[in-house]
Amino acid sequence: MYQERPASPLDTQSFSVPIGAALFPKEIQLPPRPWFELMYGKDNVRRYTVMPHGGHFASMEEPDLLIGEVRAFSGTVR
Repeated sequence: MYQERPASPLDTQSFSVPIGAALFPKEIQLPPRPWFELMYGKDNVRRYTVMPHGGHFASMEEPDLLIGEVRAFSGTVR
């Protein structure tokens, strides 16, 4: 699931799918891991990675970092 703007931890949505988060430091919001665990369930957060550089347009700015993280996440759900 991709969200342009993160939902509030107070939302009552329930998810039971694996979640991976790649946070790029030049992004506007950098929610902490506990926020993801609260929103999506601690067992569902398979990866939470703060990248060394990049921003909102990570696929253009840091394609190698992004694809490496996508591959690492994919390995957790096989």
